[in-house]
Amino acid sequence: MVWLKIGCINFGGPAAQIALMHRVVVDEKKWVDDARFLHALNFCMLLPGPEATKLATYIGWLVHGVRGGLVAGILFVLPGAFVMLGLSLLYALGREVPLIDGALFGIKAAVLVIVIEALFRIGKRALKTSLLLGLAAAAFVGIFFLALPFPLIVAAAALAGYLVAHKAPAQLGIAAKVENVPPPDKDRWRQFAIASVVGLLAWWAPIALAALVFGPQHVLVSIGMFFSKLAVVSFGGAYALLAYMAQQAVETYGWMTAP
Repeated sequence: MVWLKIGCINFGGPAAQIALMHRVVVDEKKWVDDARFLHALNFCMLLPGPEATKLATYIGWLVHGVRGGLVAGILFVLPGAFVMLGLSLLYALGREVPLIDGALFGIKAAVLVIVIEALFRIGKRALKTSLLLGLAAAAFVGIFFLALPFPLIVAAAALAGYLVAHKAPAQLGIAAKVENVPPPDKDRWRQFAIASVVGLLAWWAPIALAALVFGPQHVLVSIGMFFSKLAVVSFGGAYALLAYMAQQAVETYGWMTAP
């Protein structure tokens, strides 16, 4: 019920979604502590794919294993998928209708406030030292003003954190001592193999089926191949992907116009 609720009200994109998850699972439910949540968020930002969805799936898995991960991940995405389908139909059928255009712009204005509030909320918890604030500011300058590649910014930040952690870990807001880590599961490689096979089948079977039924040139196959490629190279989350996605959808495939 918690993940269904989060899935229905997580407006505002990744920043707002992550802030909402933090409030519910850390502050209210106390399923994970603040340090574990931010540590998981760091890994989710480094891996390809939507960071909020990965974070939801990870927390569900952490609390209740594979079933928890499936429940959290699916219910986090499913309500938004249905709402997006409805909004897409409304947009396609009601373009240039003043009432619909006004409603969409009103939603956009409200969501902007949610995103700004979420950025401040997460920032206050994550950026606890002057060094972290400096790294965040440098990353913003690199992305926004210098248009540096996101992997380069991540690598530079990781190198800076690695060097500082050995000499002054307090500057990063981490403890100097290393916690006791339990030994790895002896069965981990078998679990990894099973998860990989199941994941690859769930990923590629629908695309292969569409190619067999409709032909390899069908639009469903093109969409499946495009978003599969996008999922693999989508480092940096949704915001880093928007420009690339817009370019491909508008200029390469012609699925829609820029406006």
